[in-house]
Amino acid sequence: MHGLIGKKVGMTSVFDENGKNIPCTVIEAGPCVVTQVKTDEEDGYTALQIGFEEKKDKHTTKAEKGHFNRAKTTPKKKLIEFSGFPKGEYNIGDILTVDLFNDDTWLDVRGWSKGKGFQGVVKRHGFKGVGDATHGQHNRARAPGSLGASSYPSRVFKGMRMAGRMGGEKVMAISLRVIKLIPESNLLLVKGSVPGPKGGYLIITK
Repeated sequence: MHGLIGKKVGMTSVFDENGKNIPCTVIEAGPCVVTQVKTDEEDGYTALQIGFEEKKDKHTTKAEKGHFNRAKTTPKKKLIEFSGFPKGEYNIGDILTVDLFNDDTWLDVRGWSKGKGFQGVVKRHGFKGVGDATHGQHNRARAPGSLGASSYPSRVFKGMRMAGRMGGEKVMAISLRVIKLIPESNLLLVKGSVPGPKGGYLIITK
């Protein structure tokens, strides 16, 4: 795979040539800087490490500063490795922009879903719960119910759907069509929604 690092700007809609309204996500894709070129001889595999978005010097460690100085670029907030770039085509310090993509390109977009905190089984797993309670039932409408057996196996099986932490996970939206490119603003419009909140980082791959 090869692609860019981006940031979710928000959602909008555009009209196609037939007058159909298409919901789109606006993504700020790049510009990204090649910060390291990994090779089979030195690293055991081939990949490009690219960086996105400026980072303040006071938030950068000395080791990171040395890494970015070698690439002759300013410190970057997000670093991601891509293994699908053509071998030998890019060098340290090269700039990658949305020109990497074309209209009607199909992309996979990975992001980190919105964190929901600790949630119960109704919100987390879609349990139905109890409708109109009868027979004096009290405060059990959204409870999970029985979890395990009695004497055997005397435990709760792994993987049981229970309450717990929800969201904040890496999620991938696949096969999203590029509706429009705006190179002068580094913007990319893709059909449909992508994971994460506004301002969240995205990994965009062909």
